[in-house]
Amino acid sequence: MPTSESSDECKTMLDALNKVTACYRHLVIALGSTSDSQNLREELKKTRKKAQELAVANRNKLTELLKDKTTSKDDRAEYERLWVLFTSSMELLEVDMKRSLEIGQEFPLKVPTRHLIQTGMTGSTTTVAARAMSVQNMKYDADSNIDTADLKELQAEITQVGQMMEEMEMKVQVAPWAVEAKQEAGAELKSTLSVGNSSVGVISICEEEPKDEIDEGGDNNGMITCIAGFIFVAIVVIAGILGYFVIGG
Repeated sequence: MPTSESSDECKTMLDALNKVTACYRHLVIALGSTSDSQNLREELKKTRKKAQELAVANRNKLTELLKDKTTSKDDRAEYERLWVLFTSSMELLEVDMKRSLEIGQEFPLKVPTRHLIQTGMTGSTTTVAARAMSVQNMKYDADSNIDTADLKELQAEITQVGQMMEEMEMKVQVAPWAVEAKQEAGAELKSTLSVGNSSVGVISICEEEPKDEIDEGGDNNGMITCIAGFIFVAIVVIAGILGYFVIGG
């Protein structure tokens, strides 16, 4: 397969994994809140399994390319960069799986031991789960034993993910600190092209606009402050004079 096609395929697979792990994190946030439900627990289960399937596919593809001795220096540098991004995504997935396990144990659904937290979050998470699974409508199995069976399964999967990450480090020697980024840190925030596609870019611009308005009106605000201070001093002086005459009289 041509190198460009291999690189594009890896990027596509990595984008899919990032999308699913992001959706999984979004679902984990709803655990233990008023949005928590049996459907949410099932959505979490399906989403994390989808993420693990994509992780295995990414690992196999990148491992094959990085172990290929005929790979050019430039191509290897690109594959190493993708490898670092992949391992970072896996670390985030593992953290969220552990968080899901902890919260799931603290807030069992079948035999509740505490009240759900009033976080202000309401509504269904079905849309997020459907996006992660690339389906229009989610189908639920209505497993009544999801509290115990799924948590045990989740615990085993966390161990598997940890083992897979250890094996990855053994099979492919890539030093993250030696991988060069293709753009400087924060470049996506400075780029005007990223504003339409990045929520971070939109937020940064929204935060900067009021600052500009304050700078433009800085002189006016200073003048108003001076006038207010002068009026306050004048009132104090007049009150003092009147008090003197009243006491003297």
